[in-house]
Amino acid sequence: MTILIAEDDTDDRLFMDRALRQSGYTHSLEFVEDGEELMDYLRREGRFTEQNAPWPDLLILDLNMPRKNGFQALSEIKDDPKLRRLPVVVMTTSSAEEDVVKTYNLGVNSYVTKPFNFNRLVEMVSALKTYWMDTVKLP
Repeated sequence: MTILIAEDDTDDRLFMDRALRQSGYTHSLEFVEDGEELMDYLRREGRFTEQNAPWPDLLILDLNMPRKNGFQALSEIKDDPKLRRLPVVVMTTSSAEEDVVKTYNLGVNSYVTKPFNFNRLVEMVSALKTYWMDTVKLP
């Protein structure tokens, strides 16, 4: 099982890694830093190949990234027949209603707001892990 995290902030990537490990996740974690890199990873283009870019079982997507933001990447993912079944959880600092509505209209599977407390982050990623990795049946 592989979780791919698209997050441009170095500290947030570190916190996500630690929170997932603390919640008992022992499988592969992959990180990309922006929407362009995310799409290259998913399409296995540029520096990404089947050998160094395992197919993710879940994508955790930040909305506010450089080069290509999360909205643009989500739209491309859900418009691509080869990518659209990939479960996508938006995890972002925005709690704006228009962002929530826009991402669900684009086909996101879940939308959560990043907590500002590490313990709460551990709880949140533990719940995500339990639901997406241990409970649901994925294609």
